[in-house]
Amino acid sequence: MHSEKAPVKYYVGIDVGSASVRAALVDEFGTVVAHADQPIQIWEPQPDHYEQSSADIWAACCSVTKKVVCGVDASWIRGVGFDATCSLVVVDKQFQPLAVNCEGQNYRNVIMWMDHRAVSQVERINATQHRVLSYVGGVMSVEMQPPKLLWIKENLHESCWDKAGYFFDLPDFLSWKATGVTARSLCTVVCKWTYTSDGGWDDSFWKMIGLEDLVKDKYERIGNHVLSPGEPVGKGLTPEAAKDLGLPEGIAVAASLIDAHAGGLGVIGADVKGYNLPCENQPITSRVAMICGTSSCHMGVSETPIFVPGVWGPYFSAMVPGLWLNEGGQSATGKLIDHVVRGHVAFPELQSRAATSAHSIYTYLNSHLDVIKKSLPVGFLTVDLHVWPDFHGNRSPLTDLTLKGMVVGLTLSRGLDELALIYLATIQAIALGTRHILETMQAAGHHINTLFLCGGLSKNPLFVQMHADITGKPVVLSKEVESVLLGAAILGACASGDFASIQVCSA
Repeated sequence: MHSEKAPVKYYVGIDVGSASVRAALVDEFGTVVAHADQPIQIWEPQPDHYEQSSADIWAACCSVTKKVVCGVDASWIRGVGFDATCSLVVVDKQFQPLAVNCEGQNYRNVIMWMDHRAVSQVERINATQHRVLSYVGGVMSVEMQPPKLLWIKENLHESCWDKAGYFFDLPDFLSWKATGVTARSLCTVVCKWTYTSDGGWDDSFWKMIGLEDLVKDKYERIGNHVLSPGEPVGKGLTPEAAKDLGLPEGIAVAASLIDAHAGGLGVIGADVKGYNLPCENQPITSRVAMICGTSSCHMGVSETPIFVPGVWGPYFSAMVPGLWLNEGGQSATGKLIDHVVRGHVAFPELQSRAATSAHSIYTYLNSHLDVIKKSLPVGFLTVDLHVWPDFHGNRSPLTDLTLKGMVVGLTLSRGLDELALIYLATIQAIALGTRHILETMQAAGHHINTLFLCGGLSKNPLFVQMHADITGKPVVLSKEVESVLLGAAILGACASGDFASIQVCSA
């Protein structure tokens, strides 16, 4: 008697990072069965201005999605979830790209999360001491959306502000592009736009900072229909989006997450029984998920709101439904390490040696540190070399975007040894920054005993070890290294109706 194999259900997770777009096909058991990535463009027209193109990003989403679903029976694919950086996308009333620059180049219609052009605007917003600021650690970041919106109104009033039909957080732009529905995710509007899950928009805030126009149109331009992450958006994929992505029309599309929150969702609920970790048999609130990429985010959840000075939040249901989220962060981690290493005079020698040994530059640097450490642990090599890592300002817990980086203990040495040491000192400085964030969260009322790491830097053993050594906490790495993509796929699984809730999907 012949029995046909039951079809496996699949979900697509699409992750838009700072420099690339990635997609994964994930089965109903949480296994990534295929993934692909593609770089996206970044423009830096002047210092601290970083721009992207929503058309370029969407094209990359389509390309990587077609790759991961190639050869799979389309009827087995049940849902799509998006996550992305919290960059600002501007389109006109016909949903066409609008320039966010003085050059009038419409295809450059995205102000990136790490753009710091709105310094004077954020200073004026913070000077209001409005009550909504208590939900962002007391001080709004230049990386959030209200200062960027104010910058556009003050600098591109006629060319952009007056013509703008919609301002999207990038994760919400992607769900609109897929469904034609302008609904926003609770995650984006709560974390980056001052929306509150109990009271919605606060008219007095927008009027006080000079953006009363947004109130007049009943928040049509920034979102007056808000969905919880993982909720289905509209009627699923439109025919046009389905064709673009290589997926069936009408399959479920989930309300999205910011990329760090997708990573947090992908790891924070992991089953770690049997490893004798301090978080075993403890509530999820004893864990911090750390998403380490171009920047780092430290995600801790609590059952009641905890107000942490200099740390974003508390945000209700912004990552895990029913729990409050605090989000610490470092604006430049992966980008800083890259900057320090590639800017060193010995970098060409490092490149050459790494290529000869068929290793990445960071694998080679790690092995070189092992060679020169002699009898002491590698961390002791930098006893006379210290880095202050805030080259792009401090996000948490000092919330000072004017801070600059510093290196103390330089010598006249120009060789590979010195490059390896400054690389190590930079990683140690980042880990000390994490310790500062964790100590601030704990002083405010969090009880944290275990770190869960994911993202590109979690693949670097030295980065992981220094975080364990310097924080004094065990570090858990996911068996599934693509935790952010897994988090995005969990959204798609939830939207499909195959799982009752995000918690069930991520367990």
